[in-house]
Amino acid sequence: MERLLDKRLWIVSGKGGVGKSTISAALAVLFSSRGERTLLCEVNASDRLANLLGRGRVGPEIVELADRLWAVNLQPEASLREYALSILKFESIYKAVFENRLVSYFLRFIPSIQELVMLGKIIFHVEERLESGGPKYQRVVVDAPATGHAISFFSIPRVLINTVPPGRLAKEAERMRLVLEDPEITTAALVSLPEEMPVNETVDLGAALRDRAHVQTSLVVLNGYVEERFTAGDIEALAAAPSLQRAATQHRAEAAASAAFRRRLAEAFELPVVAVPRLFTYPFGRGAVDSVARALEAALKAIG
Repeated sequence: MERLLDKRLWIVSGKGGVGKSTISAALAVLFSSRGERTLLCEVNASDRLANLLGRGRVGPEIVELADRLWAVNLQPEASLREYALSILKFESIYKAVFENRLVSYFLRFIPSIQELVMLGKIIFHVEERLESGGPKYQRVVVDAPATGHAISFFSIPRVLINTVPPGRLAKEAERMRLVLEDPEITTAALVSLPEEMPVNETVDLGAALRDRAHVQTSLVVLNGYVEERFTAGDIEALAAAPSLQRAATQHRAEAAASAAFRRRLAEAFELPVVAVPRLFTYPFGRGAVDSVARALEAALKAIG
């Protein structure tokens, strides 16, 4: 567990709707509860984290959500401004260049410029240092785009290295690549549901991240897991209560499916699969995220 949790950059992705934002928030809560300065990043999203963590809006400026827990919603325009200012140094030059209509028009045609500057901001925060020399954020958790977009997003450094001429852009891409591909720094945590399509997409996503972005997956989370609670004998004993018997039978079938999908993911990734139980909570806010964080912590401890 300790070695896994030593990773600095956590990329959380999966098929849309599997609960990756919940798992991202729960991992960030887990890290901060362990006393680690943690930054939780959304990527140009609709402010899901604010709702999950019960705080005000999370925008393009980093905000503190709790002790040792910060969040930011990476947005293309703000990220481009930060990225450009870090190079140009002077705001007047930035305005003259990047706020020029003609320049802005041509920027649209630079391949993946929006994704590049958002990824650059993520890497910047991974490498950001305190005056003492230690990392400003000991853990950076990225609520990454869903499956297909995630693959292209984290493949950008390799694509640019192979397409742009030597220069500042190529050097920046190489710096990003080195961080993303270092298994001591970066890991992907892939999230699925115990259903056919999400499991298939999770397996494909893991392979694509490995082959195209060279990002290693160290954690697979099966969200909405149903534990078996009823034996065949239990169901037989409910014969006098048909509605209860049907509910128990359905629950047992879902538990069997959860176990089968868990085995399938474990075989595909050759990794233990962390099961997060299905929660029946409404509204799904900070209390639910804390429950998921506890489930993750317990499962990771069991892995050892």
